[in-house]
Amino acid sequence: MPHRTLASPDTATFERLARDALDRLPDPFREHLGDIVIRIEEFADDETLDALGIDSEWELTGLYHGRPVGEQSVWMTGDMPPTVTLYRQPLLAEWQETGVDLGDLINHVVVHEIGHHFGLSDDDMHRLEDDAP
Repeated sequence: MPHRTLASPDTATFERLARDALDRLPDPFREHLGDIVIRIEEFADDETLDALGIDSEWELTGLYHGRPVGEQSVWMTGDMPPTVTLYRQPLLAEWQETGVDLGDLINHVVVHEIGHHFGLSDDDMHRLEDDAP
């Protein structure tokens, strides 16, 4: 069932779709996601865009912030929990422009950002996507 409706899906719908994406990940990965925080924001702020070298707030659909699993240690304290932020307006725009099911689009972005949680770079993930059957 497509998630498209006449009204733009709200923040709660985005969060539910993101949680659904996490729940579909295989067990060996889900075991390391207990402390992941999902945030939904309308757009990335200027500081974030500047740090990433992105010119337009419409270009960023998601972001992982945190220490990858391989760099975490019980001896490190004071770190905020790892966070996946989805940017609602750019995702809605991509959904409208492409016609891709919103659940599939959010799944793609969440899986990509979770890849960073496991220490994969953007290039690593693009290679994995390109090599997938």
